[in-house]
Amino acid sequence: MSVASDSWTPGGPLTADKLTTEYADRPLGTDATRPRLGWIATAPGYGATQSAYQVLVASSPELLTPEAADVWDSGQVASARSFGIEYDGPALSPRTRYHWAVRLWDGLDQVGRWSAPSWFETGLLGDGFGSAQWIGAREEVRDEDVPAPLLRRAFALGAPVERARLYASGLAYQELRINGQRVGDSVLDPGFTDYEETVLSVAYDVTGLLRSGDNVLGAELGRGFFGLSTSNTWRWHQTPWNAEPRLLARLVIEHSDGTVTEIVTDDAWRVTDGPTRSDSLFCGETYDARLHPDGWDEAGFDDSGWSAALVVPAPRGEVRAQEHEPIRVIEDVAPVSFTQPKPGVWVADFGRTTAGWTKLRVSAPAGTTISLTHGEWLLADGTVFAQNKHVHKDRFQRDEYIASGNGIEEWEPRFSYKGFRYVQLEGFPGEPTTGSVTMRVVHSDVAMISRFSASQPLYEQIDQAMRRTVLNNLHGIPTDTPKLEKNGWTGDAQVGAPTMAGTLGMARFFTKWLGDLRDSQDADGRLPVIVPTGDWGYTELAPATEWSTVYPFILREMHRWYGDERLLADHWDAVRRYVLYELDRVEDGLSLSVLGDWIPPGYPEGPPPEDRRLTGTAYLYRALLAVAEIGEILGHPVEVSLLRKSAAELADGLNRAFLDREAGLYRSESDPEYRQTSNAVPLAFGMVPEDLVPAVVANLVADIEARGFHLNTGCLGVGVLLPVLTAHGHADVAAKVALQRTYPSWGYWFDNGADTMWEMWETDTRSRNHYFQGTVAQWLLENVAGLRNLANGWERILVRPDARSQVDSASLRTDTVRGRVSVSWRRVGRVFQLEVQVPVGATAEVHVPAEQVCDVTAVPAPYAGEPVHRDGYCVFTVPSGHWNFTSRTS
Repeated sequence: MSVASDSWTPGGPLTADKLTTEYADRPLGTDATRPRLGWIATAPGYGATQSAYQVLVASSPELLTPEAADVWDSGQVASARSFGIEYDGPALSPRTRYHWAVRLWDGLDQVGRWSAPSWFETGLLGDGFGSAQWIGAREEVRDEDVPAPLLRRAFALGAPVERARLYASGLAYQELRINGQRVGDSVLDPGFTDYEETVLSVAYDVTGLLRSGDNVLGAELGRGFFGLSTSNTWRWHQTPWNAEPRLLARLVIEHSDGTVTEIVTDDAWRVTDGPTRSDSLFCGETYDARLHPDGWDEAGFDDSGWSAALVVPAPRGEVRAQEHEPIRVIEDVAPVSFTQPKPGVWVADFGRTTAGWTKLRVSAPAGTTISLTHGEWLLADGTVFAQNKHVHKDRFQRDEYIASGNGIEEWEPRFSYKGFRYVQLEGFPGEPTTGSVTMRVVHSDVAMISRFSASQPLYEQIDQAMRRTVLNNLHGIPTDTPKLEKNGWTGDAQVGAPTMAGTLGMARFFTKWLGDLRDSQDADGRLPVIVPTGDWGYTELAPATEWSTVYPFILREMHRWYGDERLLADHWDAVRRYVLYELDRVEDGLSLSVLGDWIPPGYPEGPPPEDRRLTGTAYLYRALLAVAEIGEILGHPVEVSLLRKSAAELADGLNRAFLDREAGLYRSESDPEYRQTSNAVPLAFGMVPEDLVPAVVANLVADIEARGFHLNTGCLGVGVLLPVLTAHGHADVAAKVALQRTYPSWGYWFDNGADTMWEMWETDTRSRNHYFQGTVAQWLLENVAGLRNLANGWERILVRPDARSQVDSASLRTDTVRGRVSVSWRRVGRVFQLEVQVPVGATAEVHVPAEQVCDVTAVPAPYAGEPVHRDGYCVFTVPSGHWNFTSRTS
């Protein structure tokens, strides 16, 4: 089989576009001392490759020439890499903007044009916050009804402002203001971390908000998980870091005359209790508009009645720049209807389930209290269900607004978010209209990188529901549910991560969360089941191997998704320590685990009936292989050999304990019936002895057929069941499961009003915003559309649409670190047409359905190479370019 190359017919020289630094477009305030640069190499034609690059870094865009670049010139570097290129010039200065550009050479040594300039700006680096001190209104947590503090600092500037940067860490959440204007557009910032280990700060360009003369810098602070005082199951109110909100800030102002003014947090600031009378992530917020001090964040305000800010202890965590995407208000949604289940009670239905909050618009007499109770479903009497047994207070997801009486008033919460579709209004004067309340959709502002379509409507419905559910659970960490817990359950992320990476730009987000995982590791190497955590989850609902093995899994996949080698090296010691801890727990060749295939049909209260050591051992096996592959990439052969030996021993232990060789199936003594997950997981992870694979597959298929093509899997089995069926020649069975409309199935959910994925298969599910039962979406991307990423940031691609039963067309386009990858196929009668786009730097193995011989037309034929026939497919290996294939099938 031959592969096209530049020696054939390139369409023109390479160009570099979409430049990034640390995966971001022009990041402001990075702490990376050797930031990694990347670009997308593009060229017309077929078979283009990058053979070399040259990077210039300069103090201004005008100096980006080889003759003038005053910071760094890499020279011509022979390399095909287009991402992860480390800056290798002189040490970077803090608070400095660096401009850069790149040009590329192709495989024929033709040099392309210089890219458009980009830039990155360093943060405080070694300078830190200088003389700034942590300040607040109180030192100790008292109770949950303590108002959110307002802090202000007035100052005068005697010269015009040339450039100004504000660096701030307000815990848990900050809303910053300068001269009456809000700073930035992020919310619930900075991101949540283990504050004993890491505290994040955010950089802002505030040049346009300052002026010569009098100025004011202000802040309002929320409690978040740092100062949470609401009693709850996970003991967030008793964490080691738990304290009153506090602020650390440094404002650096450069003037046009060359002088510099700095404003830092210290006891010269003024502080008072603000109109936000209480804020709790679980309970909601109370805001008294009558107490809003008009003009408090502007010059000329009289703060003589305020107190001097207290200098308070610093959190123990290291302050670092926030590098991942902030949380933002993404979308506004109007209600689709109102109902009045009781006198004085109105319920707004927004027609979709989300995470965020409600913006209120009202005119009411002073002192009128309007409550907004958020929930995902309605009770029989038409009111909103808003209860949580894990939060030890009657109030849950309820905001309260006390009107000022000054005409039309608008308000929205600042320091809590909710999971909801419905909002119940009480105390609202008159009848609300569609303008009275607005759903504010709020989540981490990660990019949507892919688009899936199919001729089968239910497939598109599944895909869209999963995307919405995932986004609703991204708030600086991957949560389980935005309503009930807001916790970073590791098992949820483990099963959901491939779909997240297949639909969203998760490089920065997962890099941050991998740091959270490392921060949560204890001295023995152990990880908790929720990350971050205070101290809960090391023994509660633990050990849970299928949960904590998310660490090696996502770390390994970061190289597959993004080719990130530096991340592997940074985490090598910690992830190896983790798997060694897990190996020390192994007894009789098995890994003890208490959670297992969580919430399968018929078990809505939790663990499945089977012996959870089966899935625990399987997931540890996969984790060991993941760490072994990381070791191979990093060059640690001794460790790799030991890890692979341990993995083989685990496979032997699992098969000894649970494989019935005579019957050809996996089962445990506690099984009440055949368990699909117990068989699909060993098949998916390659643990079944080769001679028994046909029998194990046949029994799996027989059980599904006996159930009328229904699954009986929980969160661990959902994502592997259909791919396993498809891989072993039963795509028709997989399609019948996917397209079911009766319980348990995704269609059953949708027919019962779902627009997101639910936690349980039953309709009385606790959470209707839970992605871990929706990972079937990955099968749509990889098998129905047929696009799979094999290695090293999409360097090798497999195109194989092998789940074509009951669907006549499908397409998927994905923006990767190498550029756009797409596949589109359709079947008209016996004619099968397949279109594939491969970016520069990648090679695709394209499997075109064909019967006995390769009766396939490839366009452009001269460059597609010689195909081979394999397992009902005509297989081409093609380089970059836009390819078309046509075959005839039965």
